[in-house]
Amino acid sequence: QVQLVESGGGLVQAGGSLRLSCAASGNIFTFNAVGWYRQAPGKQREFIAAITTDGSTNYAGSVKGRFTISRDNAKITVYLQMNSLKTEDTGVYYCNTLLAASRGNYWGQGTQVTVSS
Repeated sequence: QVQLVESGGGLVQAGGSLRLSCAASGNIFTFNAVGWYRQAPGKQREFIAAITTDGSTNYAGSVKGRFTISRDNAKITVYLQMNSLKTEDTGVYYCNTLLAASRGNYWGQGTQVTVSS
């Protein structure tokens, strides 16, 4: 069963940086593609970035060049390094396997990111 815990969110100033972490209860990141998603206030959840089992990555156009997704299989953790943050990046950030996300399953509580101007 998928069991993921997001952390690292907080309050930052526009232009600043933040690194989010997604820890799994097992080695699921070795066998599953994983993505980061966010939900801004009053909006639906949107795709942000993904990393596949072979290490290839994909990003939403709004964050390309600013965010970097990476995976540490030894630590069983997926990261999202966020640089040059904008106020529009504010929202609750979630991690999930791409398969579970496509099925609408296993969403956790997420971690809040607030970017002030």
